[in-house]
Amino acid sequence: MFNPSTFNPDCQKCPRLNSFLDEIKTDKPDYFCAPVPDFGDETPTLLIIGLAPGMHGANRTGRPFTGDASGELLYQTLFDLGLASAPASTSANDGLTLHGVRITNAVKCLPPQNKPSTAEIKNCVPYLIAEINTLPKSCNLLALGKIAHDAILRAYDLKLSTLSFGHAAQHTLPDGRTLIDSYHCSRYNTQTRRLTAAMFKDVLTQATSTSHQSQLKQAV
Repeated sequence: MFNPSTFNPDCQKCPRLNSFLDEIKTDKPDYFCAPVPDFGDETPTLLIIGLAPGMHGANRTGRPFTGDASGELLYQTLFDLGLASAPASTSANDGLTLHGVRITNAVKCLPPQNKPSTAEIKNCVPYLIAEINTLPKSCNLLALGKIAHDAILRAYDLKLSTLSFGHAAQHTLPDGRTLIDSYHCSRYNTQTRRLTAAMFKDVLTQATSTSHQSQLKQAV
């Protein structure tokens, strides 16, 4: 059973998103079409925060970054770094496991055109706050894109101007956790070479290295 403070599979906070999911479910009854839960290690050293479920990815499969192009680079890179048991995530029951990593989204439901409103982002912030509060103290955060970065700032009750988003930028949060930023691993960003596989591997290596350092500090 899900903890309703960190995730509510029946959330109805956003009328526009609820209506949109109902429309898709009518057209595609085999799609998940509901708030998508997080996925990964129960006691992670790194929480990866994306934007929202993709139409034919997480909204179809029920697992973040699974079943469409947006997750190809993410899961391949996690596998290359020894953080995933397989190089691809194809379905919610494919047996894939993550090691020391959990993946979630700033917005749990698919928004039209992948563009959640400010109100919809704010509606999901309490779930992100609760999720962060369940993490080990040594767990750091990796934001995939500016919307995820801003959602984290909202979760910490910080002004959006407090910490500037930038690829590979590293910030210290009020509770001592480290926030690392990355361009989102979307097909658009990879096809335009705004984000290359090498760049993404470097930023994930940076994030996991920072998390390891946090673990050592907590152990002292």
